[in-house]
Amino acid sequence: MFCHQSAKRNYLHVSIKNRSMKQIPSGFGDRKPISPLHLKHILRQGELIPWDGPSLDVESPLCDPETGKRYLLGSLPRMDAKAGMQALESAERAFQQGQGEWPSASTAQRVAAAETFIKAMLAVRTEVVDLLMWEIGKPQADAAKEFDRTVDYLRDTIQNVKEMDRNAVRFGEDSGFVAQVRRVPLGVALIMGPYNYPLNETFTTLFPALLMGNTVVFKPAKYGVLLIAPLLEAFRDSFPPGVVNILFGKGRETVSDIMASGRISVLSFIGTSKGANELKKLHPNSHRLRAILGLDAKNPGITLPDADLDLAVSQTVSGALSFNGQRCTALKIQWVHRSLHDEFVNRLVASVEQLKWGAPWDSEVKITALPEHGKVEFLQAMVDDALAHGAQVANPSGAKHSATFYSPTVLVGVTPAMRIYHEEQFGPLVPVVAYDELDEPMKYIMHSSFGQQMSIFGRDPQAIGRLVDACAHQVGRINLNSQAQRGPDAFPFTGRKDSAEGTLSVHDALRAFSIRSMVAFPATVENKELVSAVLRERSSNFLSTDFYL
Repeated sequence: MFCHQSAKRNYLHVSIKNRSMKQIPSGFGDRKPISPLHLKHILRQGELIPWDGPSLDVESPLCDPETGKRYLLGSLPRMDAKAGMQALESAERAFQQGQGEWPSASTAQRVAAAETFIKAMLAVRTEVVDLLMWEIGKPQADAAKEFDRTVDYLRDTIQNVKEMDRNAVRFGEDSGFVAQVRRVPLGVALIMGPYNYPLNETFTTLFPALLMGNTVVFKPAKYGVLLIAPLLEAFRDSFPPGVVNILFGKGRETVSDIMASGRISVLSFIGTSKGANELKKLHPNSHRLRAILGLDAKNPGITLPDADLDLAVSQTVSGALSFNGQRCTALKIQWVHRSLHDEFVNRLVASVEQLKWGAPWDSEVKITALPEHGKVEFLQAMVDDALAHGAQVANPSGAKHSATFYSPTVLVGVTPAMRIYHEEQFGPLVPVVAYDELDEPMKYIMHSSFGQQMSIFGRDPQAIGRLVDACAHQVGRINLNSQAQRGPDAFPFTGRKDSAEGTLSVHDALRAFSIRSMVAFPATVENKELVSAVLRERSSNFLSTDFYL
């Protein structure tokens, strides 16, 4: 099922078949393997335009058990810089300096378009969930959860837009002036999502951008891109021409010229800080570019001497290894007080060894294939470096791998001399560091380049208070006796240092993709009568007391 490397580099001492990596289940219907999906159209200017240019093959991390090769899932257009600029021009025509149909539309009209899309999206739920499993190896339960959570997020965003609209009708008066303040779109938004949550993380920026009246150029992730195919017609039919323009292909080939043009008003990018820096440097007027960035993280978990070990271990396993640890919010390094270290590791190893490996649709599977080419080699290089500097693999099945699979690996004896101590692994490696004084993990967090989240496991109010006060200035979220995570989506999701720029939540995302503008006037009788006439005659879309019920 998973691609196997040659015998020369095969470290598996346990048969893959004995670890639930079976043949494709006979009950998987006509998706054994999935029928190749060759995307031959692009969406631009409200039309599905046939693509006769070069294409890119899309492979699965799952492999043919007979040939050992990745399954070919299909292909997609390999768009280029010219196609990218055409998409930008389409979005600019739709925006029309804020005078286009979409930025001028009422909240009711934008909400109706989004609700039309959601209805069409729900009709292809099965196809999207299947593609999440096949293209990025996401377990079926997690793939279904990602889809459903995305729909919930869109609905919650719609409710927040309605509330914002109702609040905006009020006029404020101060110091002899009256004003109405509303939020307006920024312009053309470039939306670039991540492969690990190619639907959810992308749509949590795409739809706030749309609902605030921006037009968008949307570049799907490097992996997890075929799931857009069942949604192409929904995008075309739900929004006015040019409002949504989709770029397929490689990022460097499609978006570099767009950014260099200086005509992008807002960039939403979820990926590495290096990639974000390169994109932002291309923009010639960086002061005019608003950026919403979700970037690298090295979230530590700190287990205090009085921690509930069962809780700390269970949250560590889930926090570090859900979806193979391929989450920016994953716990990426565990600091454990030396008095608990050995028992913590013993319980952690026992729990990790119970995790089920397998295909995404296997019941209760937790560990599956990795979609990134070269990812297994990257992880092994980190493990080799740790071992060379004195670390040990604590669990019996640790550091076993094939070309697309890496077993969950607990590393102990981790020190600053090792890459795994500093670098984000974004995979199923669980490094554990023993500490004696609380200053040790505190200094680690303070000197780290990353600042997304951390978790504290313990019950001592003095120690917890000290950590909270020190680390609230270093990370965006401190989790008490729970793993790092993004939700609930009403909470702010942000980070410091190299981990983020901007803040996302159902509430914050709408503000990130808009700016406040206002009409103000001296509170004279004549001005009030004039504004009353504008409102009564509905001669302005902006200056209005109409709101979404």
